[in-house]
Formats: sequence, C-alpha cells, structure tokens
Amino acid sequence: MRPLFTFFTEARESATMAVTAIAAHKLRSALTLLGVLVGVFSIIVVMTAMRVLQSNIERQLASLGGETFMVRKWPGTMFGVSSGDREKYLRRKNITMKDGQRLMDKISLPVNIGIEAVFWSGEIDTRYKTSAPLVRLYGETPGSFQARNWNLAEGRLLMDADVDGTRNVCVLGSGLATNIFPNSSALGELIKVDGIGYTVVGVLESRGGMAGGDQDNFVVVPLTTCLNRYGHWWRSLNLLVQAPDRASYDATVEEVRGIMRVLRKVPPGKDDDFEIASNNSMIDQFKTFTHSVRIGVAIVSSIALLAAGIGIMNIMLVSVTERTREIGIRRAIGAKKRNIMVQFILEAIVLCEVGGAIGVIFGILGGNLLALLMQLPPVIPVDSVVLGLVICSVVGIIFGTYPAWKAANLDPIESLRYE
Repeated sequence: MRPLFTFFTEARESATMAVTAIAAHKLRSALTLLGVLVGVFSIIVVMTAMRVLQSNIERQLASLGGETFMVRKWPGTMFGVSSGDREKYLRRKNITMKDGQRLMDKISLPVNIGIEAVFWSGEIDTRYKTSAPLVRLYGETPGSFQARNWNLAEGRLLMDADVDGTRNVCVLGSGLATNIFPNSSALGELIKVDGIGYTVVGVLESRGGMAGGDQDNFVVVPLTTCLNRYGHWWRSLNLLVQAPDRASYDATVEEVRGIMRVLRKVPPGKDDDFEIASNNSMIDQFKTFTHSVRIGVAIVSSIALLAAGIGIMNIMLVSVTERTREIGIRRAIGAKKRNIMVQFILEAIVLCEVGGAIGVIFGILGGNLLALLMQLPPVIPVDSVVLGLVICSVVGIIFGTYPAWKAANLDPIESLRYE
C-alpha cells in the first residue's frame, strides 16, 4: 500500500512541475501543441460530421416500418458510387405506375404495397399564413400509409377513388397542420401547393419532435394527381412493400425480386435492374462509404500527429538543455532517475493532451455545423473523442521518452556546473 501511495504522490508532484514548466513558456508550448491540435481536430470533425449524416439517414429511414422494404431504380444512398455505376443506374428503365400495379396483381406474400414519389419542396399557402419553404410534397397510393407507419389522427386517408379520379385532395403531416392552421382544424380547409388548390381530408399523427418536427412537415396527395401535374414519362417511382412479419421478410423480398425480374424481362444470370433497399441495407452502404473516408482521415491525421510528435521531441530536448542545472540540483538533493523521467514524460503528455482537448472541442463544433445546417440534433462521437485523447497520450509517451531518458541520465556533477 505504501509503495502505491508513494508512486501517486510522485506522479502528482511530477505532473505539477510539468504544468508549471509548460506555463513558463506559453508561446513555445502553444506552437508545439498546435500540431497535435490539427491532427485531433481533423479526426473529430470528420467523425462528428459522419455521425450527423448517419443520424440523418437513420431519421429518414425511420419512416419505413421494420417489415417494409423499397423497390427503386436508384440505390438508397449514392455514397461511394463510382461514375461507372452511375451510368449503369441511369440506363435502367424507370419503375412506373404500371409496374407497381402488375406487382400487386401477381404478389401473394406481402400484406401491403404502396407506390410513391417525392415531387416538390417549397411553401404552402393558406388563407391564414404561408409556411416555411421546406414542405415536401409526396404522391402516394393508399397502401403507402400502412407501409410507412403513417397513422391517422383525424379525417380520413387517401382512398383508391382519389387515385383513380386524380382528385385534388391531400393529407397533412401533423407538424404542418399545426403550423398553417394554428387555431382551428385543418379538415376541409383549402391549401395551395405550387399555386394549385387542394382540399385537406385528413391529418396524420405526430411522429415525434426529431429534427425540430421536420418529419411531420409534408403533404400527401394522390400519386396520379402529381403525375398529371408534374409529368411521369421521365420519373421513376418507388414501390413500398410490407411483409406480413419479420419471419417472412426474406421470403417476401425474394418473391418480389423474382416477380420484378420477370416483369422487367431481366435475363437469367444478369444482375437486377432495380434496387431493393431496406433500413439496414442503406445504413450498411453508408457505413461502407464512411469506412473508406475514416481510413483516409486516419492516414492524414497520423502524418499530422507524427509531425507534432517530432516537434514535441525537439522542444523537449531544448527544454532538457535549458534545465540542465535544475536537473543537477534535483539529483543532488535525492531525486532518482525515475523521478526525472516521469516529470519529462508527463510534460510531453500534458502538452499533447492540452492540444488534443482543444482539437476535440473545435472538431465537435466544426462537425456540428453540418447538424445546424441540416436542422438536426448535435452529435458528440464519444468513442472518437476517447480514442483521440488516448492517441495524444501515446504520442506524448513515445516522443517524450527519449528526452526524458536523456534528462534522467545527465551526470549530476556536470549538470551542477552547467551555465
């Protein structure tokens, strides 16, 4: 117990002396830790930005139910897609309303199929006020509501008659309804989307306050109405397919894949000319892309930290020379070699940790600028922060060991004579 207490006492005293020595040379210390700051900043800012993007993707995918997947022309995300693959996707045939209807006729396992597309984003006008220019316009069929877990709060949902008759009716997200009709019910009211009037027939339940309620800020109109208004010959639609349960999810995916290959006349042995995207597949694709980015950032940051470590070693060697007489006095009054080594190693570690801590703070702030622009909750990548600070300690130990060893092995007599 006594040796352990002695060790901690010596470590505390050495740490105090290290901080005092750093504070005595503020400018030199600041320039030295700048390299560590840049290296850690580059790691943390990228990791924070990646977490923000991932949280945004997961937020968007959360609108799909656990048993729902999407059939679409394009991949769920375009991260890491090469120009050659983009050309391949571009050459694919569009998924049309007819494809969705034929799939519904032939399928047996799914409990629900919806057809959808996002057509527009802008302002909604009412007789009371105009919304912010961030409202999305979805064209949907009745099956989309259950597939997306959109539950009715009041009024009614879209019906087949609305789609068949291309009616100018709409269903509002909860956040939008509250915003543009703050003092009354939205049912029966007229809204204008891109200058066209639609009658509100229903309002959906709120899906929560994530990202400031943005996921409730949309309008749903019959898909055929949107296609007639915004054109359909160049537009590819998305098919939302809901499996009966988790146990039959994989079987449902395979049945849909087989039918789509037949409908689109894909030859045996050829790749699908469509994508089947689920929550997990799109998140996995994003993680594959970010893995490459993280490797690149790690390499760049390692170079910066290596340069910072060399700078730390250089400054510590200068410090040893400047404090030769001090070292001689300490040795003369009983300090052991290990006390000198611990002091100088801790000084190098403190330099690195101060630079690392500042780099972490600026990295988190810089990465969360993206969250601010995307109106998302701020993110703190705790694992990356801990890793960055651990790396700082390792850099301090590695590059502080030789100067510390040199200081500990100075001849006490010669050191006392040093001027």
